[in-house]
Amino acid sequence: MWCRRLACLFKVPCRLSGSTRHRSPWLPRGRRTILPPAARWHHTAPESLKCAWQLHGDHLELRYANTLMRFDFVWLRDHCRSASCYNAKTNQRSLDTASVDLGIKPKAVRVDETTLFLTWPDGHVTRYGLEWLVKNSYEGQKQQVMHPRILWNAEIYRQAQVPSVDCQSFLKTDEGLKEFLQNFLLYGIAFVENVTPTKEDTEILAERISLIRETIYGRMWYFTSDFSRGDTAYTKLALDRHTDTTYFQEPCGIQVFHCLKHEGTGGRTLLVDGFYAAEQVLRQAPDQFELLSKVPLKHEYVENVGDCHNHMIGVGPVLNVYPWNNELYLIRYNNYDRAVINTVPYDVVHRWYAAHRTLTTELRRPENELWVKLKPGKALFIDNWRVLHGREAFTGYRQLCGCYLTRDDVLNTARLLGLQA
Repeated sequence: MWCRRLACLFKVPCRLSGSTRHRSPWLPRGRRTILPPAARWHHTAPESLKCAWQLHGDHLELRYANTLMRFDFVWLRDHCRSASCYNAKTNQRSLDTASVDLGIKPKAVRVDETTLFLTWPDGHVTRYGLEWLVKNSYEGQKQQVMHPRILWNAEIYRQAQVPSVDCQSFLKTDEGLKEFLQNFLLYGIAFVENVTPTKEDTEILAERISLIRETIYGRMWYFTSDFSRGDTAYTKLALDRHTDTTYFQEPCGIQVFHCLKHEGTGGRTLLVDGFYAAEQVLRQAPDQFELLSKVPLKHEYVENVGDCHNHMIGVGPVLNVYPWNNELYLIRYNNYDRAVINTVPYDVVHRWYAAHRTLTTELRRPENELWVKLKPGKALFIDNWRVLHGREAFTGYRQLCGCYLTRDDVLNTARLLGLQA
């Protein structure tokens, strides 16, 4: 399915695994084979069809672990993990990629039950584990996801009974931190309880998992309805679901909210899993999903309030996907900050409006809305690339503090704890 979708996206012929094969005599295991004049299949052993390979004019075709892979010869030379080509201590390439002959071909090929051996014209030998090739091939990657997730609507999230993590466990134990990060990676939101309701303690909490990203709003910020900034958020009005900083070239990855005080009514926080809504669009109207992932839009923030003078512009589609497996990784959705649409012709923009309406309908379904009352002591972390947030109108005095976190550092912390991120 994904092969066909990607072929459509990139307008190239789709090469399926059922391509024409040429039968060839069995070769004894481990036998070195000189590059044949015509492409033909070879197997690792007569009694096993687990691995087979075939040489073509510019690439090697390898079938292993039910995966048919194609490797360009330059790619195979460039990724060599020998001591002279790759520094295993620093995990960095030593080989100068620009020095590799673009017309290079292996002089000899050998495959045993676990390893591919390539001998190059200068005598250099490259070895690849077959499992490594499956994991790192294009064909292997497009069958995997970069970030495992659990998509949710309000009922799914409630039934999951995702626990909050106690502040002391979060701050002082790897187990508590890992539980928090696993929840965050899977659902895009996570809570920490029993936090002292001060900006300073919230800052300590945030720094446990990441560097704090300083923006035009500062490093740590207080958030009240004093209209001190040129943004609707600094009022008592309701806010529709949105992602933040869509007007940055790279929107902030994680947002932290901690309600320090609220003397009044209303003000519940709205959370919507944007990836869940996008998945419904993909199922119901794949052409519209594709349009939302390809049409670039501008988002803009213009501010002239007091000493704050800013003009920010960010450009990108509403849905951002990895091109090799069509996995969604970022949503830019903010109707407040979307600028004039002047990057596409009229006939495309009309279809975009229809697609935007389909996505908005999904985002606004009541069953997709998770409402949370933030109270002093309960900090909320939101994946701003995935989960949209908003709020209902409120009365009285309401003060929040928070910050943005650098996404790379959060994911780095998760990986160091053994999580896939």
